[in-house]
Order: sequence, then structure tokens, then C-alpha cells
Amino acid sequence: MKIIVGLGNPGKKYEDTRHNVGFMTIDKISEQWGIPVQQAKFRALVGEGRIETEKVLLVKPQTYMNLSGESVAEILHFYKRTADDILVIFDDMDIPLGQVRLREKGSAGGHNGIKSIIQHVGTQEFRRIKIGIDHPLPGRSVSDYVLQSFAGSERPVIDDAVALAAKAVGMWMNESFPRVMNQIHTMQN
Repeated sequence: MKIIVGLGNPGKKYEDTRHNVGFMTIDKISEQWGIPVQQAKFRALVGEGRIETEKVLLVKPQTYMNLSGESVAEILHFYKRTADDILVIFDDMDIPLGQVRLREKGSAGGHNGIKSIIQHVGTQEFRRIKIGIDHPLPGRSVSDYVLQSFAGSERPVIDDAVALAAKAVGMWMNESFPRVMNQIHTMQN
């Protein structure tokens, strides 16, 4: 089973914010593959189903971003899985708006949701899909920026990035992650 985790903050107030592109991607995957993500378990909303022939668990932690690792660790423990079975989708301020970057491992890079997962899972060795949300303008608060909704002109760019991230997840069911990474990065150049 592959565990696909989208990071975000629960509640209507955060629904359409920059920090919630992980949730948006899980919603897109849910819609494309007919996997409802409505079951409340492991301090998350989860949905079990299949993408292609692969059994998957789609996950939206409800612990708030900074505690995402608590939910992910519970899931890995319950299903007796390792970090090698997870893919985490999240926002990244160091990537231009709408760019999608795949990584097989790495540091938290200042992202509190990833810091929490590394802390609770005990390794940095898990796959990631990062969706670029760009940097705030100089002098603007980072926390205000990530909790802000996308401007109207940014929305189509983010919708395309979410669709590309969802496509990458589907590709990973049949291909190695490095191959998917190469294809996705090539599509954007």
C-alpha cells in the first residue's frame, strides 16, 4: 500500500490558502480516482482505494500543519509500513509559483509540516512533491503569506500545478519515482 499525504490546515478558514496545496492535491486525486477522503481516523481524513492496480491511502492530517507528523506516524504504525511507503505533497516558498518539484528525500527546508514528519517518523528518507507558492514580498510576514488565499490571477497557475502533482502520483503507480521525477521536471522546462 502506498500512503499519499497532502499537508494543510483543517477548516473552512484555511481551505483555499497557499499552505493548503497539499490538501488541494489530495482532493484532485480523490476526484480523479473516485476515492472519497471522508473517514476520520488517525487524526486525519483518509480514503482507501486504488490508483491503477496499486492500493493507496489518501491522507489529509487534521492536526494542523505543525503537527502533521503525529498523524503520519500513527498511520505508519497501524499499517506496519515504513517511510518508504509514503509520499508527502506540500507547499514550498523557495520554488516559483506553480512549479512542481519531486524529491526522494531531504531536509525540512524550514517547512514545519515536514519538520514534524521527520521528527515523528525518524527519517528524512521519504518521497515528496513540492508545489511552488513563491516568496512573500520583502517586509511581509511569512505566516500571513502562507495563510493567505491565492490572488485571482494565481489561481489558474495553482490549479495547473495541483493537476500536474496529481498526475505525478498516478504515474508513480507504474513507474519508478526517479523516472516520474525526471518526466515531471522535463515537462516544465
